[in-house]
Amino acid sequence: MTPRPNQDSSDLNRFGYAQELFRSMGGFSNFAISFSIISILTGAVTLFGYGLEMGGPLEMTLGWPLATVFTLTVAASMAELCSAYPTAGAMYHWAADLGGPGAGWYVAWLNICGLIAAQAGINYSCAQFILPFLGVASTTHNLFAMFAFILVTQGVLNHYGVRLVAILNDLSVTVHIVGVMLLVLALFLLAPKQPVSFLFQAVNSNGRPVYWWAFVLGLLQAQWTYTGFDASAHLAEETGDPRRRAPWGIIMSVSVSGLFGYFMLIALTLAIRSIPAVLQAKDAGSNSIPAVIAILDTALGARAGNAMAAMASMAMWFCGLSCITSASRALYSLARDEGTPWSRLLRSVNPKHGTPAPAIWAIVFASIAAMVWSEAVPVVTSLSTVALYLAYIIPVALGWRARRAGSQWPQQAVWNLGRFGPAINLVAIGFAGFICVVLVMPPNERAGETLGGLLVGLTALYALVARRKYKGPKWSHHQPIVGESKL
Repeated sequence: MTPRPNQDSSDLNRFGYAQELFRSMGGFSNFAISFSIISILTGAVTLFGYGLEMGGPLEMTLGWPLATVFTLTVAASMAELCSAYPTAGAMYHWAADLGGPGAGWYVAWLNICGLIAAQAGINYSCAQFILPFLGVASTTHNLFAMFAFILVTQGVLNHYGVRLVAILNDLSVTVHIVGVMLLVLALFLLAPKQPVSFLFQAVNSNGRPVYWWAFVLGLLQAQWTYTGFDASAHLAEETGDPRRRAPWGIIMSVSVSGLFGYFMLIALTLAIRSIPAVLQAKDAGSNSIPAVIAILDTALGARAGNAMAAMASMAMWFCGLSCITSASRALYSLARDEGTPWSRLLRSVNPKHGTPAPAIWAIVFASIAAMVWSEAVPVVTSLSTVALYLAYIIPVALGWRARRAGSQWPQQAVWNLGRFGPAINLVAIGFAGFICVVLVMPPNERAGETLGGLLVGLTALYALVARRKYKGPKWSHHQPIVGESKL
């Protein structure tokens, strides 16, 4: 029997690409990288106060599972496409093959820009959590210095090998799951709890006159968290048996995050003694305290709050580490097809470590520039989420259209949705479109303005430069293949 790595390399060769990246990841490590980027100890914890302010306990009880179920339709639709196209290009290649090189180019840059913005927001939040532990004042200068230092450490580790990053992400899964389980057990066993009826209180502390709209805005607590699961697809060329393992990495990262995240949110909600006190909590220096830390300080004592802050800091660091890995593969893949400036440099792979080193460092410095420009975590967070969901859903919509036109691409997917595929695709398209609109509504309108500026800039760049020079992926030859297969 032919060894599995040779089969995977031969499969990749059919797309016209040589096996340059080291194929050293297993199925668990593939899952771990997406799970680390979703990072329930980053998103659900840091955004708990936002959800509580918008929709109260009912937001935690119903909002998180609703967002999880609908996000799973997006993840399942992407997983099927990933199985048909197991390349580092991920959504970029899916869109290029099903909608032409222009569609692929736009999706690639939306994906890259979304990941850069996410990277900036994650690591800046990490810096905000770390500085108090070091006894350093959280001045703007200190925050940016720590933010840049965190990015550089993550860049160095990514530079020296995907295997090292995989080991750290495997550890990240342990930190997340064990940390959440310990937190939930401590709250249920040791903390005073509200009655179960408290979970269904529809409280809007934001002052919006219509509760249902506040509840919808509160869904962004989950949606800001549920990003980055495309990393499993981006690491397909570095995963053994990617047509099976990468799709399961996408699905399981969302499923496991949804389950453990829900346990955590319910435990935290039941431990709330006073919603206004949690939302208005301040430390001795009159600085605002994250809602989760305020809950734990009251329910379990200051040591529990400090331990939670420490776990959140670790989770954010792991999240940022994985985000650089994913973003650099997206940039490397586009550069490999001459779709970026300085493509010859950005597509080069370090021969010793098997990593796209120039792409890694380009992502690091672009993330620093993004934070310098925005000077605000909410802006980059909202921008990253809407850009990423556009990059997710455009290929899904193109795949649904191609399926209706008789394309054979679903038959190439070893992991597939069968006869339920079209219906799941439609639900995913509708939900992603809805959430993209919500993401740019007040108070997040600046993210919409920034996205509009990004789209205008990309359109100008494509019309003036890329349209003439960029030919699409090597295997697409500038022709859409709706109704046929390129595999």
